[in-house]
Amino acid sequence: MTAADLPEIKILIDATELFPSSMLGEMVQQFLSGNEAKEIWLVLTNPQSVGVAYVAPEKLTDGTFNLLLIAVHPKQQGKGSGTQLIAEVENRLKELGARILLVETSGLEGFELTRRFYLKNGYELEGRIRDFYQDGDDKVIFRKVLT
Repeated sequence: MTAADLPEIKILIDATELFPSSMLGEMVQQFLSGNEAKEIWLVLTNPQSVGVAYVAPEKLTDGTFNLLLIAVHPKQQGKGSGTQLIAEVENRLKELGARILLVETSGLEGFELTRRFYLKNGYELEGRIRDFYQDGDDKVIFRKVLT
């Protein structure tokens, strides 16, 4: 990701409604300044930005990373872009010597396709924290061993 990608990524974030795109600038600030070497921000283009992923190391661990964001523009979903993006994330992490990639998502019914996506891509259901996000909305945690 470069600063030039931000306008298109904001459009993508708005289209997916994952979080307010106004938060994006602050999220990427350290990465774009070069101060956060172990964070990974990837943009998938075709020819415009159709997907984005953000991965960061888990503090106080040896080689454990968290996939904190993966999004594909709704018009491009179901065409393999998410699978391509997550495979590239995994490859980059392997190059860094990462051992484990964790993913957290919602347990709500509306996230069923998201949970199936992770299972389809080789992630194991590691745990569930009931009512984490709010009453009735569990945190579902997936894990993939990279080594």
